[in-house]
Amino acid sequence: MSVSSTQDNKLVIYQLLPRLFGNINSTNKYYGTIEENSTGKFNDITDRALQELAKLGITHIWFTGVIEHATMTDYSAYGIIPDDPDVVKGIAGSPYAIKDYYDVDPDLAVDVKNRMGEYEALIKRTHLNGLKVMMDFVPNHVARTYASDTKPAGVKDIGQDDDKTKAFDVKNDFYYLPGQSFVVPAGYNAGGDNFKSKLKDGRFDEYPAKVTGNNFYSPTPGLADWFETVKLNYGIDVLDNNSTHYDPPPPLWYKLYDILNYWSAKGVDGFRCDMVENVPFEFWGWVIGKLKANYPNLIFIGEAYNIRDYRNYIFDGKFDYLYDKTGMFDAVRKLSTNQYGATVWDINNVWNNETSGIDQHMLRFMENHDEQRVASNSYVGNARYAVPGMIVCTTLSNGPVMIYFGQEVGEPGDGIEGFGDNDGRTSIFDYWGVPEHQKWVNNGLYDGGQLSADQKYLRAFYSKLFNAARSNEALYAGKFYELLLANQYQNNFNERIYLYMRYTDKQRILVIASFDRNDQNIHVNFPPELLTWLDVSGAVTFTDLLTGTQFGTKNIATMGLTITIAQMSGVLLNF
Repeated sequence: MSVSSTQDNKLVIYQLLPRLFGNINSTNKYYGTIEENSTGKFNDITDRALQELAKLGITHIWFTGVIEHATMTDYSAYGIIPDDPDVVKGIAGSPYAIKDYYDVDPDLAVDVKNRMGEYEALIKRTHLNGLKVMMDFVPNHVARTYASDTKPAGVKDIGQDDDKTKAFDVKNDFYYLPGQSFVVPAGYNAGGDNFKSKLKDGRFDEYPAKVTGNNFYSPTPGLADWFETVKLNYGIDVLDNNSTHYDPPPPLWYKLYDILNYWSAKGVDGFRCDMVENVPFEFWGWVIGKLKANYPNLIFIGEAYNIRDYRNYIFDGKFDYLYDKTGMFDAVRKLSTNQYGATVWDINNVWNNETSGIDQHMLRFMENHDEQRVASNSYVGNARYAVPGMIVCTTLSNGPVMIYFGQEVGEPGDGIEGFGDNDGRTSIFDYWGVPEHQKWVNNGLYDGGQLSADQKYLRAFYSKLFNAARSNEALYAGKFYELLLANQYQNNFNERIYLYMRYTDKQRILVIASFDRNDQNIHVNFPPELLTWLDVSGAVTFTDLLTGTQFGTKNIATMGLTITIAQMSGVLLNF
């Protein structure tokens, strides 16, 4: 079945881990094995599931944790070399400790021998349901046990020809610590007390030691380090004042191009690239340029945090979009959690200063696998309190918005899964069921049959918001006009209510997002220059795209609009 999209100019990305998404097992044993806690499969992401996500307003699905990564689960019966648990985080293992770039996670297959075929079928199924496929590319580091046993004929493995006697060589794929052996972090209890394995002995044979993935240049990383990974070498000599050796491009560049080309040829529509700022933007410009010569519609999203480098990675690195974490995410979180001193001027500062001129390149979100769940007590403890923030993240600009699976039904991320504490996050390291999300899955029916009335209301909000953003040109292609300056000198001006216009020649929408914890009666003034641009005067009727509720004013120029906004809510007023 094919579901046609209403408007593809507005990207709405749904992040899900196949390992968690379709898992209906509710055991949730601490450090549970795959036999105890079970796992979702590629095949669990059915036509019905995809159709429901399309109805939600999604355009792209980011399948997280697809590529084969290091794990404590033994697949040696299928010819897969077991990983040493002393350098694996969690029973299932981190999706960001890649073991073989040319293979997929055997956990996710019903028929392990046909695991690639099952993923290819999911790609095809996703496309047939009108959605596009994104997957991870992890360029900064790989698992300590990295070794590809499925790479195409003639392809050289990462690190295959390295001269391990040298700390740095432009031809090496890794950095080395000559004369030193790797040491497993003291106190690491791989898999918990009940996990038994002949490989679990607190040791891992790596000589010479490789540099750890988070740029830790010592053979003795700590538990807080990315000790399960090793850093890749893009031609930067850290021993020589970070001198660069990019001409000609180092061998690693070509190996990673081949990997991205391999997945693109399978129909993948885009890549979410991990920790892009740990990789030089010169590489990104080179590799993205080469790939788009053959696949011009590929989308590249970069996980980035350093605002000073954003423009380098967009203009020179050729990224389509970057995370707006150190900016919009942080501003919205402060407001959502009612942090002392937080005001909507924090949002103003993001677009007016931090992302000025590149706002359309910023990916906005309130949750992802790295962040705490909105509904968790570690964040705000109430899923509905995401409403004003998600309205802003979705409608402030023409750029993309992202939602994390379960966010739409208020998943709080409760429980201690294994590797990690009860920190308000859903584990990416362990086998687990996601309880509130499972109520929507409803034993594979994907009909929300177990959701409460409040959860159904919340999911309907997300659906209305995303579909409105995709089907109204003022929101997916319009100009932006902020209304704070025109309203800030009112006696009752509220610095926790954000006001702005999105408009085109054909449509105009007033957006009001209230982060106030109480209902508020507000008055909105419209500056004369804006009304002239919009060619609006006299009596005006406003219709909320989220609820259908109508509001009115007898004269927009002289009387503005008076409206009551419920606590932690918002409206999209079309007029």
